[in-house]
Amino acid sequence: MEWTLAMLLVAAVLEIGGDALIRTGLAAARWPAIAAGGAALVAYGLVVNLNRSIDFGKLMGVYIAVFFVVSQLVSFAAFGERPSIRMLAAGSLIVIGGVWIQLGSK
Repeated sequence: MEWTLAMLLVAAVLEIGGDALIRTGLAAARWPAIAAGGAALVAYGLVVNLNRSIDFGKLMGVYIAVFFVVSQLVSFAAFGERPSIRMLAAGSLIVIGGVWIQLGSK
């Protein structure tokens, strides 16, 4: 489980980082940032699919919970955006769902 969680964290950082690079690159018309963002998104796709021992649906269900948490952290750190109470409440349901999916498989 620790290995899977580590892979999902790396995948989330790559996907969210890639999206952030593309967003920043588009805002300033910086093509190298856009290209780096695209490369990070390809790397995300490879990393998230390295673990073939977990069903794809379960993997993505748990990944979405990890993705939400990492995306909120990056949103705050990179763009200074603070999540609203509504966002945090809905996000807690996403995280609970990810935990439920993971625990339900045992």
